[in-house]
Amino acid sequence: MPASNNDNNDNNLDLLDILIKKALKSGADSADAVAINARSISHAQRLGKMENLESSESQDLGLRVMIGKKQAIVSSNDWNKDRLDDLVNQAISMAKSVPEDEYIGLAETNQLHDGNLPELDSFDMVEPTADILIERAKIAENAALEMDGITNSEGAEASWDSWDVSIMASNGFSGQYRNSNHSISAMVLAGEGVNMESDYDYSSCVYAEDLKDCAAIGKDAATRAIAKLNPRKGITTRSSVVFDPRVSGGFARHLTSAINGNSIAKGTSFLKDSLNKRVMRNGVNLVEDPHRIRGLSSKPFDAEGLANRRKILIDDGILTTWVLDLRSARQLGMQSTGNASRGTSSPPSPSVSNLYFENGDMSVKDLISDIKSGFYVTSMMGMGVNMITGDYSRGASGFWIEDGKISYAVSEMTIAGNLKDMFMQMHLANDLKLEHATDAPTLRIDDMTIAGI
Repeated sequence: MPASNNDNNDNNLDLLDILIKKALKSGADSADAVAINARSISHAQRLGKMENLESSESQDLGLRVMIGKKQAIVSSNDWNKDRLDDLVNQAISMAKSVPEDEYIGLAETNQLHDGNLPELDSFDMVEPTADILIERAKIAENAALEMDGITNSEGAEASWDSWDVSIMASNGFSGQYRNSNHSISAMVLAGEGVNMESDYDYSSCVYAEDLKDCAAIGKDAATRAIAKLNPRKGITTRSSVVFDPRVSGGFARHLTSAINGNSIAKGTSFLKDSLNKRVMRNGVNLVEDPHRIRGLSSKPFDAEGLANRRKILIDDGILTTWVLDLRSARQLGMQSTGNASRGTSSPPSPSVSNLYFENGDMSVKDLISDIKSGFYVTSMMGMGVNMITGDYSRGASGFWIEDGKISYAVSEMTIAGNLKDMFMQMHLANDLKLEHATDAPTLRIDDMTIAGI
């Protein structure tokens, strides 16, 4: 059941076909394989001086074999056909010695993608030259350094990456897709001596034409750094916390981690009993769209050859689904949601693509207008999130809110709560921009613990 994209290297599928046939001939009951070709070029500079200019190409090959209910995965970057026998023999030997797993197995033929691929426009045919990348970084850094108050630079970078993915399985599936990514970033420092603050800005897109203006990246990085000067330490209180779009997407990722099929099957998620129940306020929608045009993580099918699709994971506050691959679905007695992903050295596992909270119904100004005293978070640190209990505690910095307005910079703060309660207190603004693999508008969570002085 072919599901191939135009413009891909059919030699990769030929190689995978040979590999799988060798695996079956050597004793595997079933097998699948993935090949990934990647190319990149990157430039970094600091204070106008080049720090590196690198170009790389890589190729990785992964084979999974199954003998009964045992499986093994081997990988290699040696694509010489003479070495395939060694790869197959290694996989077969490993599979014979590992414990059984009753939930493994390829998709049934009737589960596979039907071959009608969506148009994703996920690959930019124009590869930038080194000179173009150098110019992008130069413009971004110079624009930042020209801003009054900027005293130093951590540097600017520009890069381009592309990767071709080919997948084949002994159940008849084969498919390919391509992705590309252009990115620019700048980080600068404001102030002097012990009163120095740094900040950054960046842009990342499939197509160069969609990148944020290079000079605007530098200016925005500078503006953010200058605004952070002379921070205070806020008070310890319970109040509303507002999360800037640069950090608000983290709550979408926390939610999908909590509904990942592997965690649900193990019973290690604080949302394990919440399917088809309310977990967020009315009006809150969380969407996954692997078919988004020019999406940074768009793909036409999942890593097990199943169709993927746009899904509303949270619909008007109700949790509608788990995120499942075939193995976790079998554990739960359910059907895969087409969310399998994999690399060359690991089996498939559930994950999401192009995740975002939909816009709320109020402006950012209105979102904070009634906050007498609260915290506007622009950066976070630490990973104090317990996905079993939902307990949440992280370091943060940003700005204090007084009488509904952003007032002064604060740093060395801690915010804490429990994600179950936080999700139910979440209010969304209407400033969503679809720019990354995970996006969210400005959001507000009431009644959080804020620790400062």
